[in-house]
Amino acid sequence: MNAYFSYEADWLKQRNAWHTAAEIWQQPDLWAMLHRQLQDQQAQWQPFLAPLLADPRLQIVLCGAGSSAFAGRALAPWLRERTGRDVVAYGTTDIVANPRQYLDPERPTLLVSFARSGNSPESVATVELADQLLPESYHLMLVCNPDSRLAQYAHRRDNVCSLVMPQGSNDQSFAMTSSFSCMMLSAALLLGPTSLEAAQAPLSAMVQRCRELRETLQAQVKALAASGFRRYITLGGSCFIGLAEEASLKMLELTAGRIVTRYDSPLGLRHGPKFMVDGQTLVVLMFSHDDYARQYDRDLWNELQRDGLAMQLVGLTGERQPLSDALLHIHDAADDIWLLFPYLLFTQMLAFESSLALGLTPDNPCPTGEVNRVVKGVTIYRFPSPEL
Repeated sequence: MNAYFSYEADWLKQRNAWHTAAEIWQQPDLWAMLHRQLQDQQAQWQPFLAPLLADPRLQIVLCGAGSSAFAGRALAPWLRERTGRDVVAYGTTDIVANPRQYLDPERPTLLVSFARSGNSPESVATVELADQLLPESYHLMLVCNPDSRLAQYAHRRDNVCSLVMPQGSNDQSFAMTSSFSCMMLSAALLLGPTSLEAAQAPLSAMVQRCRELRETLQAQVKALAASGFRRYITLGGSCFIGLAEEASLKMLELTAGRIVTRYDSPLGLRHGPKFMVDGQTLVVLMFSHDDYARQYDRDLWNELQRDGLAMQLVGLTGERQPLSDALLHIHDAADDIWLLFPYLLFTQMLAFESSLALGLTPDNPCPTGEVNRVVKGVTIYRFPSPEL
């Protein structure tokens, strides 16, 4: 049986870490598979999406619960800029409690649902609320579980297109890794500014680079995990703020809350959250490829270096000639979307190694069951129908 990140299979299984390791490792291969799958399924999704995306009145709502929501938050600013469409991202956990604050009955709406299990109560309820409250409601469901309630919702409904991510993406471990990245990539490919054919070259380059990184990054990641940090701050602007939020949660989940985490933007950190930076803090800053935005990234990086408050600083960058040894050249890319996935891989590997360094079990960091893989204990209340 295969080994992952230099760990033998038996060693990983003894520590209840096998699924998490395999699911992080497999991602570049799944991304290549996903691109081929979307090409093969073009007759399924293109006739559904093309007329919707041609409507200038359309609002696209990216939504999900937990990590699935962060996929939308990462993509929304990039899609708005690159396509000129009205794209927003909301958590289903927000929509369900206050649907009229998030769903606009005056606009045709494409609700893009990201869902690993497809059974989270808030995700199912959001889809039902959209159909209840919106006169023009359409759904693109990106799911990893073909037998889920969301996947089944598409049956015999003309306003729904459901796409199942490649086999293996329905993560068995507690934390979302390959499910998150596959759903995020599928939305970028389906809703982004270029065709699947045009995306082939940059996607293939990114996939190949990530295959290399999963081999070459481990020594640095393992050393960081063993350094003893107890606070972790992830920083990024534009699409990287959604990724920073996901990276923050991944560390919190896989270390069962033993490491305190926070995310922010490079400009936002100075407005109070910088108090969190101390001698036990690891700060990870994700640099943009965009020349203008990167000026703000560099300013904060230089400030944090001058302050000397953090235990350690790590910068993730696409620049070939980094400013310091603490800046890791991750990938050459002409667009932030192709840096998003290599940066994600780094943060997942770091959270995994940190869990192991603390003696925890990454596949299930909460074996006592207070926090579950699929959320439990949520009561969904019936929302009153609009008065005629």
